[in-house]
Amino acid sequence: MTKRRRLLIEAALLSLGLLGIQSVDISYRYLVILFLGIAAYFLTAFSLKEDLKKISFLMNLPLPALYTMGVALFYFLLPEVFLSRLFILIFFGIGMYALLLIENIFTIATEKTIQLLRAARAVGFLMTLVTAFLFYDTLFSFRLPSYINSLGVFSLSFLLILPSLWTISLSDRLGRRLIDYSLVLSLVMGQLALFISFWPLSIAAVSLFLVTSLYVILGISQNFLSGRLFKNTMAEYLRVGIIVFIITFFLASWG
Repeated sequence: MTKRRRLLIEAALLSLGLLGIQSVDISYRYLVILFLGIAAYFLTAFSLKEDLKKISFLMNLPLPALYTMGVALFYFLLPEVFLSRLFILIFFGIGMYALLLIENIFTIATEKTIQLLRAARAVGFLMTLVTAFLFYDTLFSFRLPSYINSLGVFSLSFLLILPSLWTISLSDRLGRRLIDYSLVLSLVMGQLALFISFWPLSIAAVSLFLVTSLYVILGISQNFLSGRLFKNTMAEYLRVGIIVFIITFFLASWG
C-alpha cells in the first residue's frame, strides 16, 4: 500500500470516528475524544513510518492529534442541524488529509530539500491557527475562571507553537533557543487570555482576538527565525493586530 493511500485511509477513518462520537453517551464523550486524538497520533505514525525520526514523534505527530480533538470538541458546540455538522465533517476530512500531506513533507525535508517545503510551511501555519481557534473557542465556552483560561491558553499555545517554529529549521534536535522562544510566546498568549477574559465579549470574539494574536506573534517569529523579517513584513503583521484589537474593543458590550 502506498503512503498516499495510507494517508487517505487515515483521514477517512478519523472522519468516521468523528461521526461515530455522536452515538456515544455524553458522559463518555470527552474520554472518547481523547481516545480519538491518541488514535490520530498513532495512525499518523503508521502512515509516515518510512521517514519518521525520533524528533518527528514530538514535532510531526502532535498537530494531527490536536486538530482531531479540536474539531471533535467544537463539533459538540454546534446546533444539532444536519447541514452544519455535515459541513464540519467534510471540513475535517479535507483538512486532515492536507495536514497529513504537509507532515509527510516535513518528515522527508529533514533529510533532503523539497520544493514544496515553503508551501507546506504556509499550510501548516494555517492549520495551526485553525486548531488554535477551535481549542480557544471550546475552552472559553466552559466559562471557567480567568486564571484557568490563561493557563489553558498557555498550555495549548505551547503545544502548537513549538512544532510550528521547528518547521523553520527542521533540525534533528530541540535546541534551547527554540524551547525558550516557544515558552515566551506561549506566556504572551496566556497573558492575553487573562487580559481578554475580563472584557464583555462573546466567545467567538475572544477566540478571534486570541487567534489573531497568535497569527501576529507566530508569524513575526517564524520570519525572524528564517531571516526574512523586514520592516514591511513586521508592519503588515502589526497592522492586522491593531485593526483586530480596535474591532474587538468596539465589539465589547461596555454598556
